[in-house]
Amino acid sequence: MAAKSAKPIRRSLLRRAAVFVAKWTFTAAIWGVVAALLLGGWYASDLPDVDSALKATRKPTVTLLADDGTPIARRGDLYGLPVQLADLPQDLPNAVIATEDRRFYNHFGLDIIGLARAVVANIKARRIVQGGSTITQQAAKNLFLTPERSLRRKIQELMLALWLEHKFSKQQILTIYLNRVYLGAGTYGVDAAARKYFGKPATRVSTYEAAMLAGLLKAPSRYNPRSSRKRAHGRTVQVLANMVAAGYLSPNQAKAAKAVRSTSTAVATGSRQARHFVDWVLNQVPSYVAPGDRDLIVVTTLRTKTQRAAEAAILGAVDKADAARATQAALVALAPDGAVRAMVGGRNYGTSQFNRATQARRQPGSAFKPIVYLAGLEAGLKPETMIEDAPLSIGEWRPRNFDGKYRGKVSVSDALVQSLNTAAVRVAERAGLDRIVETARRLGITTALKPAPSLALGAGEVSLLELTSAYGPFANGGNGVWAYGVTEIRDTAGQVIYRRQGSGPGRVVRPGRVTAMNRMLSRVITEGTGRKARFDRPIAGKTGTSQNFRDAWFIGYSAELIAGVWMGNDDGRSMKGVTGGGLPAITWRNFMIAAHKGRSDQPLPTPPPGGPEPEEPGFWDKLYVRITGDGPSGDRK
Repeated sequence: MAAKSAKPIRRSLLRRAAVFVAKWTFTAAIWGVVAALLLGGWYASDLPDVDSALKATRKPTVTLLADDGTPIARRGDLYGLPVQLADLPQDLPNAVIATEDRRFYNHFGLDIIGLARAVVANIKARRIVQGGSTITQQAAKNLFLTPERSLRRKIQELMLALWLEHKFSKQQILTIYLNRVYLGAGTYGVDAAARKYFGKPATRVSTYEAAMLAGLLKAPSRYNPRSSRKRAHGRTVQVLANMVAAGYLSPNQAKAAKAVRSTSTAVATGSRQARHFVDWVLNQVPSYVAPGDRDLIVVTTLRTKTQRAAEAAILGAVDKADAARATQAALVALAPDGAVRAMVGGRNYGTSQFNRATQARRQPGSAFKPIVYLAGLEAGLKPETMIEDAPLSIGEWRPRNFDGKYRGKVSVSDALVQSLNTAAVRVAERAGLDRIVETARRLGITTALKPAPSLALGAGEVSLLELTSAYGPFANGGNGVWAYGVTEIRDTAGQVIYRRQGSGPGRVVRPGRVTAMNRMLSRVITEGTGRKARFDRPIAGKTGTSQNFRDAWFIGYSAELIAGVWMGNDDGRSMKGVTGGGLPAITWRNFMIAAHKGRSDQPLPTPPPGGPEPEEPGFWDKLYVRITGDGPSGDRK
């Protein structure tokens, strides 16, 4: 009887236990769902705006070309043209799927089988050897998320992958992925990578090239052909094997693809030269065009042969300058119309991006004197006019000559050739300080200059580029020079957005005075302070050394090229006896010889045939007189 009554009791207890377990299981499930929803809501709270993320927002790529069309630099991320899946060779998406996600067309955004296999492989290897991310997950990460590695980001990646699978077809997801994935060397999307590595659009890649692009997805920096052709080939062979295993290629087709390889995996990206020039030009591009999201091609004035000569000359100079305690040097070269042909802003761009050709303001010393003497000619002096070279005082200032000697009466021409300081101050007195400032402005000096007596000896501060430009009218016959580095800007479709027009400010120096200046400055090189710059060609120029050997300059020109060299220290420390007639003149000479190699001699500008400048000026001279107030005799009007 007791045994019979025990059975119902046990059944009752079991039923109660079952009800209890079911009740709490159901309750836990409900709370689990609530917790999952709350957790999902929390993770979703800072998901990015998917609509804006799908738009191709990016910084435009700017490609700089030398004047002959060769690339010298590229800045910004490189995106190719958007491609549709149907337009691509079938081997390209097949290679990607075979390597990255073979069940792409069968899963819902998360590949459970692939994930399980990756977990097992990683446990066996005791390290991460496989990833379980699908193409959809990778697309979600590339489009919407940062590279941060965290559980939060992984859950968000999965949520976005599920959203993509709901929102788009498999073909659309694959298309988005192929157009936006990073493939090394600054390229985003298969079209940009194909153009970068193979010199062709993605629509024309071969089987081998398709496999190479797919192989980049694992490690774009390591496996791209610019980093290592050997590693790139090894990875490509593995992708071809994956395609065979997935049934996309036969073994014979894979073998044939390996035999053909790629015909062009070394498309030029431009050299690492002219980096100061590149920065200088890129800073100007926004003032010419508003690029938006368009890729731009900027045709510059740089001449690669001339730039190489400039860099070689500066490299040779700084090696010698160390013993003279000169740590920096710069060089800029212009065509007579102001086109910048070469620019070196310092001895080592890697250690200092500061551009000493354009950004530094230094005292030019006697390299400023041609402006003073031009102002003197415009005030009525002539090269043969005699002027006193003797001690003088202006208030408490007592200028003296570099060698401490005085020569008495000398011609204006001799005073410039020998760079006599006291004579230059007397020329400045005859010209007037305001006239000198105005002449400097007319020649292109933009730095504020004070009309003080010391201005005659180059006490004002100028940049190497603007002082070199100021010599331009002597080289081109009297026309003002605006230094420029850009001739044309177009987009990648070939549409011209900007093209340089005009020729600068026009005539700023009358022809007769150009000739007089050229004769005097030619003598500086043949018999004066610039003898170390001499070589067998019609040239002219001027040395400059600032107080206490802080700066040393040589600015000179031929009929084809104007060039300036500066040497000194960024902190203004004195050099050990370096003068403009020494190492800068030698550096200038070495550069000019290399830059003129293969060119025929051209004479410096001379007056038009028929003798001296006519009494009655022509129309343009009259217009010049009206604008500047500089009359035929040089008197101010």
